[in-house]
Amino acid sequence: MSPIDSAYGFQLTAPGKPLERTELAPLEPGPDGVVVQVAGCGVCHTDIGFAVDGIPTRHSLPLILGHEISGRVVAAGEETTEWLGKAVIVPAVVPCGRCAACQADRPTICRDQFMPGNHGNGGFATHVLVPANGLCPVPDALPPDLTLEMLSVIADAVTTPLEAIHRARLTAADVAVFIGVGGVGGFGVQLAAALGAEVVAIDIDQTRLDLAARHGAHLALDASSTDFKQIKAVIRSFTRESGRTPIGLKIFETSGTPQGQQLAYGLLDPGSHLAVVGYTPQKIELRLSNLMAFDATAQGNWGSAPERYPEALRLVLDGKVALAPYVEIFPLDQAPAVVQAVAAHEIRRRAILVPPNG
Repeated sequence: MSPIDSAYGFQLTAPGKPLERTELAPLEPGPDGVVVQVAGCGVCHTDIGFAVDGIPTRHSLPLILGHEISGRVVAAGEETTEWLGKAVIVPAVVPCGRCAACQADRPTICRDQFMPGNHGNGGFATHVLVPANGLCPVPDALPPDLTLEMLSVIADAVTTPLEAIHRARLTAADVAVFIGVGGVGGFGVQLAAALGAEVVAIDIDQTRLDLAARHGAHLALDASSTDFKQIKAVIRSFTRESGRTPIGLKIFETSGTPQGQQLAYGLLDPGSHLAVVGYTPQKIELRLSNLMAFDATAQGNWGSAPERYPEALRLVLDGKVALAPYVEIFPLDQAPAVVQAVAAHEIRRRAILVPPNG
């Protein structure tokens, strides 16, 4: 297969500096790789951590960011020719499939994983070179309210809360509490509701709360105008009146803020499960003994196993998880400004960068 020789992207050269356009060297996949012509790439909080907050990438800078990628395979290695021409979602975390962690069914902690935009160039580009392992095929015929570029957010914003939900063993008998209902949390609310759980949405943004209430949240609480004791009392009352019999709340911290993490930990009750999905580099002070006293569980998850992607895609295609109200499309050439705007909280939805060929 001839190499792709007319690709470009926007790379990070140093934290705090605007992304810079760069022409890519010819992209030629190895035996087990593919080149994906990018349809869309979501801008994640993790990208902002790399670009603005100075969180180091595994690959040295300069580096093209972006790990929420959808597109079409335009070049394939000798072992991956079956992917040629197919529409796909690229896993945000691509495990090697061979190491001890992968063999133990823990692919998200694979030491040889490849994360686009972290271990190598990512999707803020017209094309990206990735391993074929874990690619999720997308049907060519999509519902009228969906496009291939919109499906890019499945690669993290949808599958990461789905992984957390599975690890929490959420069922229709449970009450799920999501703290922070922007991109990841907003999709988490919908996923939990699709499983039949009663869902509480907590945020400080009334617009996000209103959106969550229209898409699965049965109770929406504004943490900016309600103190902790009130929030806890309201959730207890809601749980009693819901008719559910949960053995502890299922709490999902999806805000990625110190305040959200403190609130989530404070809501622990006997037998509860705390899923730490959001990330902040800032430290908080907690009484760890609460886990012992409540016989509770706290667990994080780094992305999701590629095996979850077909389930997430099916939920989206079936209309159980809405993408359109939660995303906003921008041309790839606006990448420097979009990243800065997301960092400044000037863009409230999940931004998706779309190349001219997207």
